[in-house]
Amino acid sequence: MDEQAIRELLEQVKDPEIPALSVLDMGIVRSVDLSDNAVTIQITPTYSGCPAMKMISDDIVSVLSDAGVSSPKVEQVLHPAWTTDWMTDKGKQHLKESGIAPPCAKPDGDIVAFPSPPSVACPFCDSKQTERKSEFGSTACKALYFCNSCQQPFDYFKAI
Repeated sequence: MDEQAIRELLEQVKDPEIPALSVLDMGIVRSVDLSDNAVTIQITPTYSGCPAMKMISDDIVSVLSDAGVSSPKVEQVLHPAWTTDWMTDKGKQHLKESGIAPPCAKPDGDIVAFPSPPSVACPFCDSKQTERKSEFGSTACKALYFCNSCQQPFDYFKAI
């Protein structure tokens, strides 16, 4: 099995907190190493202490084992730290389709960690008439926002 085949299998592994996104969409897969007849996947957590990492590691091993990979390994790599820059465009689109505002970017392309309203666009109606209600949403990597146009609360995936 080659690296492309392994990556296709990894598309099946979903983020347990955001099941619309694969671990590849999230950008947490750092490398796929095929050497010495072994497969090692390196992953980086979105946040230090992310509770989903154990489940993600187990799911990666399960998917690869089910596909016939003998004794796949998963290693966590903490440096450099994960950044939302590693998320795929497809992943950001899946966030929006799931009702989660994707990370915002400034005009110069730099990511904005906590944009001041109304710079976060509502994932439901695209209005920028939004306000942050809490720096924490349904998980630590999201902030809770409210859209004043369509009156919908929504999570914003914090840019890092």
